[in-house]
Amino acid sequence: MTILVTGARGKVGRAVIDLLHAAGHTVRAASADPAQLTVPAGVEVAELALDRPGTFAAALRGVRQVFLYPQPAGIHELVEAAEAAGVEHVVLLSSSSVLGPAAANDPLASHSLLVEQALAGSALTCTLLRPDAFASNSLGWAWFIGNSTPVQLAYPDAHIAPIHPEDIADIAVAALTGDSLTGRAVTLTGAESLTFREQLAVLAYTLGREIEVEHITRAEAEQQMGRHMPAPMVSSLLDLWQAADRHGPAVIADTTETLLGRPARSYRQWARENAAAFTTAR
Repeated sequence: MTILVTGARGKVGRAVIDLLHAAGHTVRAASADPAQLTVPAGVEVAELALDRPGTFAAALRGVRQVFLYPQPAGIHELVEAAEAAGVEHVVLLSSSSVLGPAAANDPLASHSLLVEQALAGSALTCTLLRPDAFASNSLGWAWFIGNSTPVQLAYPDAHIAPIHPEDIADIAVAALTGDSLTGRAVTLTGAESLTFREQLAVLAYTLGREIEVEHITRAEAEQQMGRHMPAPMVSSLLDLWQAADRHGPAVIADTTETLLGRPARSYRQWARENAAAFTTAR
């Protein structure tokens, strides 16, 4: 049985490939540009581009399980192709944002929600993984920290429970290789609530130096973030962080502890593993 992993260049996708391959499963890594993939020896690569349905049949041939990154463009055609190919189970890397009351109109949530809805209308058995904030989102501070520049935040005391990407990969692999998560939708978080200020304190301790936090206005944050992402997405993120600032400690949802019986990786562990990303001026 071949397991197809889409988003194979992403951190979670690559970790899923490595874990499956190490366990002896037949794995096919898919990307719109397979020439850019670096995979372990023995792992197949395939072209799969959602805007090119002609790539679907070959990528799905012989596949019974799919690890799917959420991309709404072309999802209905992909679902039809998966059904035709005999795919039995899809594990979707969705987002906890789909649970919001206005998810259908939210630029962050709607991306994943549309994929969930397409899968729900299919004959495929699905497992929906809905992680909250990734610990790796902290890499957005790398330039500031590496250049000894204050990290500017509109909501430095917003609470989140960041999850280590490798915990998501472990849960995804369990969903692909066992049946305990089949057909379920699970919200995933890390095991502890940390404000942005507390995360930066962890990074400061790990790096052995101070990191200055500068509280800025929402308007200033909109201007700063708007240089790198569309305005609707900026507004959505700031709304999310504003709510997290008001509501106190983040709710802890499922983790590797509750789902797999093994301790969740901590934010401190993630910081140690990724310290080098914050030490080089750019």
